[in-house]
Amino acid sequence: MEERLPPGRTTRRRAAVERVLASCDSFMSAQQLHAEMTARGIRVGLTTVYRTLRGLEAAGRADVVRDEVGERLYRQRLPDGHRHYLLCRRCGLSRPVESDIVETWAERVGADTGFAELEHTVQLTGLCGRCQAGPAHGG
Repeated sequence: MEERLPPGRTTRRRAAVERVLASCDSFMSAQQLHAEMTARGIRVGLTTVYRTLRGLEAAGRADVVRDEVGERLYRQRLPDGHRHYLLCRRCGLSRPVESDIVETWAERVGADTGFAELEHTVQLTGLCGRCQAGPAHGG
C-alpha cells in the first residue's frame, strides 16, 4: 500500500517537487532543490518545497541526512526501502552502504527495552576518493 503525503492534498507543484527530487542522484537541501526547479523553469515556492520534503520524509518516500552544519539533505527513497549512506563531506557524493547489522541491532535494542516503532539514523561521513586526491586536500 502506497503512503500518501501528509498533510494536505497532492498538487501539481508538490508532484513536481517529488519528480525533480527523483531525477537527482545526490542528496540536496531544500534550497538546492528549489534552485534546480527554478533552473528547469518550474515555478514553485520555497515553502512548498520544504513542506513537500517534510511530507515525503514522513511518508517514508525520502531519505534524509544532515550535512556538516546540520542542514537536512533529501534524496528519494529507493523502492527497496530504508537505507544508510556514506556521504562525502566535501562534494556531497553519497553511496548506500550495507546495513543489515544495524537493522538487526536496532530491532534487538527495541525488543530488549520494550520500545516499539523504533526509528534510527546512521550517517557515515568522510572524503571520497576524488576529494582525497583533490588540491583542497593537499593531494
